[in-house]
Amino acid sequence: MHCASCVTTIENALARVDGVTEASVNLATSRARVRGENLDPDRLVEAVRQSGYGASPAQDRTPADDLAREETEVRDARRRTVAAAALTLPVLVISMAGIRFPGSEIVQLLLTLPVYLWAGWPFLSGMVRTLRNRTANMDTLVGLGTTAAFLLSVVATFFPRALPAGPHGAEMGSVYYEAIGVILTLILLGRLLETRARGRTSSAIRLLLDLAPKRARLLRGGVEVEVPLSQVRVGDRLHVKPGDAVPVDGRVASGRSAVDESLVTGESLPVEKTVGDRVIGGTLNGEGVLEVEATAVGSDTALARIVRLVQEAQASKPPIQKLADRVAGVFVPVVLMIAVAAWVVWYVAGPEPRAGFATYVLASVLLIACPCALGLATPTAILVGTGRGARSGILFRNAEALERARAVTTVLLDKTGTVTEGKPRVTDVVPAAGTQEDDVLRIAAALEKHSAHPVAAAVVAAAVERNLPVAGTESFESRPGRGVEGVVGGRRAAVGNAALLEEAKVDPSPMAEASERLSGEGKTPLFVAVDGRVIGLLAVADREKPSSARAIAALKARGLRVAMITGDQAKTAEAVAARVGVDEVFAEVLPADKALRVRELQDRGEVVAMVGDGVNDAPALAQADVGIAIGAGADVAIEAADVTLVGGSLESVAEAIELSRATLAAIRQNLLFAFLYNVIGIPIAAGALYPATGWLLSPMVAAAAMAFSSVSVVANSLRLAGRKA
Repeated sequence: MHCASCVTTIENALARVDGVTEASVNLATSRARVRGENLDPDRLVEAVRQSGYGASPAQDRTPADDLAREETEVRDARRRTVAAAALTLPVLVISMAGIRFPGSEIVQLLLTLPVYLWAGWPFLSGMVRTLRNRTANMDTLVGLGTTAAFLLSVVATFFPRALPAGPHGAEMGSVYYEAIGVILTLILLGRLLETRARGRTSSAIRLLLDLAPKRARLLRGGVEVEVPLSQVRVGDRLHVKPGDAVPVDGRVASGRSAVDESLVTGESLPVEKTVGDRVIGGTLNGEGVLEVEATAVGSDTALARIVRLVQEAQASKPPIQKLADRVAGVFVPVVLMIAVAAWVVWYVAGPEPRAGFATYVLASVLLIACPCALGLATPTAILVGTGRGARSGILFRNAEALERARAVTTVLLDKTGTVTEGKPRVTDVVPAAGTQEDDVLRIAAALEKHSAHPVAAAVVAAAVERNLPVAGTESFESRPGRGVEGVVGGRRAAVGNAALLEEAKVDPSPMAEASERLSGEGKTPLFVAVDGRVIGLLAVADREKPSSARAIAALKARGLRVAMITGDQAKTAEAVAARVGVDEVFAEVLPADKALRVRELQDRGEVVAMVGDGVNDAPALAQADVGIAIGAGADVAIEAADVTLVGGSLESVAEAIELSRATLAAIRQNLLFAFLYNVIGIPIAAGALYPATGWLLSPMVAAAAMAFSSVSVVANSLRLAGRKA
């Protein structure tokens, strides 16, 4: 594929297959996404082939295959460009210098013939294919334009009396061999530059693939064996030496080191790793030695998932592309009609030789009308934008998410694990009269050990630190957003907030004053009740991430409102919000109600980005206009989100929104340039200025302008790669 018309042709062919509800083809990645029911890959491939193109199932190709294809295209384009330039140069010298000798036109023909037939073969074969399938694309325009000029020149060479002399001397002679050669050379050069630039737009995939080492040091019976990465299995122990790339995802079984995760997460500083910590495949080990137990291999690793997400995002289309698609669907047929109409007008009313003049105009119209820029305007910007995000640990699920993010007006932050570290600790144990601290903590830990909530882990950890025996429970029930209940040692117990006590009809007043005091300090109070009576209070605090205040300030600097949502008590939430600079707080919100709060903001007219990391954030992430998941969080949250921040840094939220704005600005610039280029260029090529000024656009200039339009669009998109995240 080489232009937007190719894309439209293939999309229409796929859409006609039974069961297909949606077909989207990406020019920059040469991939199609098809949705529907009971889809047969063989039928889809056959539909593409019948439209004049080749195809194969995407699962049969790896990213490495795509990179190899790009390299092959670049080599082929370079070879054809160099050969065309070398053969065209003497023809150009003979023509431009006015060198005449017996058989000079035959020499020019012989030099031009391989340029036309071999170097220009991609255009000729494409023209034949499209005409046979009753479609049209860029190849049709270039093929018809150069063929018309070539046939006219051959007739003038062997039957010179059939055509009168040209009125513009060297500019419009009876033969156009130098024009054919220069036109094809310029178009091939433009395609070479475009292909190389398109390869650069997918450099993010290349960089990510290069991160994964090809081999791993496997420990078998205490002996180190170097094996191909494909032989590593979950549960294997791997030896990671200083300077080595971590082979696969895993957990540190022994050792201590600092690991550079910058190329995967965007985190600039090395991260300390010790026993039990998670490591990501493709990250670079520092000076320590690590023994890592593999937890994910092959396509299940974080790096493989990142590559997959980036590919899916780059292959998708944003809504802004719809206008370009509609134009592309009729563009080439309209250009062909304009070219034919111009030929007829100038053949009837043009200067002598009318046939030569009309053919000259026809070639210019066909050559300048390039749908390439239109087809590349959006996908190249999406490729570069998503690639730039991937290098900073920002993964957009698709192009639609990338487009929506620019319109966000309010950012809603989950507190625990997003604004705070998500690792709370027990700071206070306040017993009621007649109760010991250890008894309060022991009973609370007995219940909380069955919960997966971070607060529960903090309570259990506090009991372990005091060497308290954690008893078993006869029953256990979780009350999301409120706490836990169960039977401990034959007694009914509950641990949670005031809402839980109210539900259980337990009077919290004996500990109300202590609860107020602890809440005012920014701590979360947990009531502990046994047999309908409060026996004490635990205070849990979760420190804010060092980057939270900076991240929120960066969001506000971009004109965004920042709100925070949490199940914590209002005073605790407000204390945290005041320290980090949040504008609005939604406190004591049950997990099931988080999505309702998002909807309330949307009903106010806000475009909401929800940022969260837990299972209970998934409904709100799905409800938000843009769901942003912290990559260190739960898989279900990541699956529900539109954007994933691999490194877990809140500062990346502002970077993601800024990247979205910059990418959409580049797309608008590209589309504006592509439309204006054709709106202005085609009438000039058709001779609109000739009657008043005598000025006529040369086919060579038209070919150069066409090549420039595609390259300029790609170059404008590539500016995104160099912007600071």
